[in-house]
Amino acid sequence: MAKGHGQLSFDEFDDKYFPRPPETGFDRVITRAISRRGVLGLMGAGVGALAVSPGAALAGKDGCFDFEAVAANTADTVTVPRGFKWHVVLSWGDPLWPDAPPFDPQTRGTGASQERAFGDNNDGMHLFERGGRTILAVNNEYTNLAIIHGNRKDGKPVNADDIRKSKAAHGVTICEVQQIGGKWSIIPGSPFTRRITPETPMQITGPAAGHDMLKTKAGPTGTRSLGTWANCANGATPWGTYLTCEENFNGYYSTRDKSFKPTAEMIRYGIAHRDWGYQWAMADDRFDVAKNPNEPNRSGYVVEIDPFDPDSTPKKRTALGRFKHENAELVINSDGRIVVYMGDDERGEFIYRFVSDEKYIEGGDNTGLLDNGTLYAARFNDDQTGKWQALTPETTGMPGKAEICLFTRIAASAVGATTMDRPEWIAANPLKAEVMCALTHNRKRGRNKTNAGGDPMILNGPNPRARNRYGQIVRWRPDGGDHAADSFTWDLFVLAGNPLVHTDERKGSANVTPANMFNSPDGLKFDSSGMLWIETDGYIT
Repeated sequence: MAKGHGQLSFDEFDDKYFPRPPETGFDRVITRAISRRGVLGLMGAGVGALAVSPGAALAGKDGCFDFEAVAANTADTVTVPRGFKWHVVLSWGDPLWPDAPPFDPQTRGTGASQERAFGDNNDGMHLFERGGRTILAVNNEYTNLAIIHGNRKDGKPVNADDIRKSKAAHGVTICEVQQIGGKWSIIPGSPFTRRITPETPMQITGPAAGHDMLKTKAGPTGTRSLGTWANCANGATPWGTYLTCEENFNGYYSTRDKSFKPTAEMIRYGIAHRDWGYQWAMADDRFDVAKNPNEPNRSGYVVEIDPFDPDSTPKKRTALGRFKHENAELVINSDGRIVVYMGDDERGEFIYRFVSDEKYIEGGDNTGLLDNGTLYAARFNDDQTGKWQALTPETTGMPGKAEICLFTRIAASAVGATTMDRPEWIAANPLKAEVMCALTHNRKRGRNKTNAGGDPMILNGPNPRARNRYGQIVRWRPDGGDHAADSFTWDLFVLAGNPLVHTDERKGSANVTPANMFNSPDGLKFDSSGMLWIETDGYIT
């Protein structure tokens, strides 16, 4: 989750302008299923869980790492272990082509210059290697208005070129990188260099392609759209493509038409009169929801991009559902089918799974694997079992697959999926059948609040703390080691917290110490040895 409108976080902006109704008719769950094996047992399991082992941060090298761990600190710099160095590879506004103009710190650039420069506020990224070439794909999620429009009074756009510049700073940057003398740098003007922005033509694929709800004045077929933005985290496929995930897409739509009334479906996705300060509708009617009410239905997807073909058309894979996608963690199941785990990064939203109909064929044509399959939403029971609820017309009461893919949140609510504390990155262990999801925080948990669909955010097993300021990581293991199985067992891998301030559950689980404490887990990634790396948002210190 990002910050992009003045000094308010997206959560704070959402609270202020789109308050949720109170929950009614539900008793709070008081059973707190915190696994002794999964949480307390980490004291013996040690460091890999937190990237810094308890007590090791000040004592030297840890057994799991060949470097001296870094203690928690508040220094305003990148702190690396002794003997290591860091350097900047790319910054916002850096030219990507030799003939592109250098960044102008006074004007902050123009629309034309930004279209040929590195985008802003990076999130997910991936390195691809093929034939001795190394290609970097990076998400450019959002812009800080006061910075990108710092040459304007009040940090707000004033004309069409300001909007053009803002758009061009969003999307995805693809460039070739090289390492010389121990330093990484880009190769300006490489044949792989590409910017993918809100103006890039896209193909809409999967069950919802061609649906009436995807047809607009600019795209009457419902199979083509323009652009991607709010690109949060990512994924990568074994066939060499990049998956970029559209998250806070709703924050870019608005209208000045006071007579406009958002539909129930729009409200479920946070579409209303007000945007988050970007004002794109000022220069582009696509983002005026009164003039183009179907346009928001064309965003909120996982977009597949071929980083090795700069002429390829990115594809919006509707089969993976429409919501505020964080990342897309792809697994090749034991039977050869593709399983994609996904989280909807908003308070009280859900965890999803996609299981392909067809099997992955190494070296074969896998281009349609993400178009045909079944979506599921997770239900976590308080007895530490769980079930994947299939989202079908029969289980959801919705007319067909297309509607499920368009309004996936509504489908998940219909099957009773478990409301979660903002599902961020999901990571699957490459060495065994277990999956983890970062639940970053949720200060509305247990406070008589609901999500935008009216589902209560009561205390439940994987989300056991009221006014959850610190977050946790939930782990599940599919039955029989089969990622396509309908059932699983789960536990809480770790509860983040601050043992220096709190003595109650807010101090975190037993393996959290003053030396390694963290909060608001966000990014998760297993390395090839099965070590889990945790990145944090730093929401609460």
